[in-house]
Amino acid sequence: MTDAASFRRIAVLDIGKTNAKVVILDAETGAEIAARRTTNTVLKSGLHPHYEIDALWAFMIESLKSFSTTPGFDAISITTHGASAVLLDEAGELALPVLDYEHAYPAEISAAYDRLRAPFSETFSPRLSGGLNVGAQIHYQKTAFPEQFANVRTILTYPQYWAYRLTGVAANELTSLGCHTDLWNPGAGNYSSLLDRLAIRDLMAPVRSAFDALGPVLPETADRIGLKQPVPVYCGIHDSNASLLPHLIDNEAPFAVVSTGTWVICFAVGGDLAHLDPTRDALANVDAYGRAVPSSRFMGGREFEMLSAEIGSVDDQASIGEALDRVIRKGMMLLPNVADGSGPFPGKHMRWLSDAEATPAERQAAVSLYLALMTQACLALIGARGPIFIEGPFALNSAYQAALSSLTSADVIALPGSTGTSQGAALLTGVRPSHNTAIGPAAGIDLPSLADYRRSWYQAMDEDSTAT
Repeated sequence: MTDAASFRRIAVLDIGKTNAKVVILDAETGAEIAARRTTNTVLKSGLHPHYEIDALWAFMIESLKSFSTTPGFDAISITTHGASAVLLDEAGELALPVLDYEHAYPAEISAAYDRLRAPFSETFSPRLSGGLNVGAQIHYQKTAFPEQFANVRTILTYPQYWAYRLTGVAANELTSLGCHTDLWNPGAGNYSSLLDRLAIRDLMAPVRSAFDALGPVLPETADRIGLKQPVPVYCGIHDSNASLLPHLIDNEAPFAVVSTGTWVICFAVGGDLAHLDPTRDALANVDAYGRAVPSSRFMGGREFEMLSAEIGSVDDQASIGEALDRVIRKGMMLLPNVADGSGPFPGKHMRWLSDAEATPAERQAAVSLYLALMTQACLALIGARGPIFIEGPFALNSAYQAALSSLTSADVIALPGSTGTSQGAALLTGVRPSHNTAIGPAAGIDLPSLADYRRSWYQAMDEDSTAT
């Protein structure tokens, strides 16, 4: 196996809920030097909605083949979205399709699962919609498709499935087990009692560290890719924890990380585990070292995409301060939730206020304020303190950053790039690239009325509740 110190370039398989990519990172600088992307498609046919696994695998192999000589790579790491488990049969093939976590289950199956799941005090995992609890996915598949489930011999967390495809080594890993699955007990550092009630404990693959090299690429796969020498494949990591990892290495607590993609996931390193509210999408994640980290989330990236599609292109190039100031003075605001089923304000439904004759620029500014208010609410729920590091697409949204800095009175430090997930996954190989890409703290914008705007925002939500 190649020594980590000699790695020159790392290939990262990075599978998000919406898009998947293969990137090549420079091991010394962490810079992305090559990338290929594709849509992560959900197929509606068959037993249930599921990811197009064969297409993803073909994309990965073709991408790795195209990069095998130029620019080349000498290690592979993996990061994927959470809330997915892969069920394999005795031959190592899929026993059931890989279930889309947004699929909603019949009410009677969901009610039966509610009676089975372990309490929040054991798992720090709140009850979430659809299959966002992996335990709920497994229960659904076992209940609805007993004949197919009877063939299951191995259960893998999602990043580790792709490592298995590459190496033939089956493993599970803590960050994917600990991301609101209901399957993990962070306090005990072991599986939760749910496994016995589902009778799946013996099906779970061995737990390995995210930092473990599981093995080299299998010979047949290496031939398809065109590899001329053995390439180690690392166990892999949950995507939000990949974003968190560089900060755990580089910073001292307390600090917060806001990982943005389809989901906006907030981590409070050094925050408060004792007062998490499971009804408001606050939970504990488990970091790459096995430690519980207070976390909260909402589907901010999905919401931004939905709203941007409605608003259309913005031709008004007015300064950020002017756009935000107009929105605040008009009392124009967007109330949650744009995407239902998650976040700190359950049961709320999207509503615009004072938006008559609003320009696209004003709507875009109001959306940035909305996202900042939602993020600030998430950070408050987990007792976040210290500087706030923004990862992913929102690191390019200066209006969002300025509003968040004003709302929290904290330094907001943007880390631009495609996402922080690929860079974090590369660290599993033992490389320690230099970090010189931070922009921040966010440029200050004088928003003297923002505190009043925030109070009005909450008051409007309260009025909605009263009316209901």
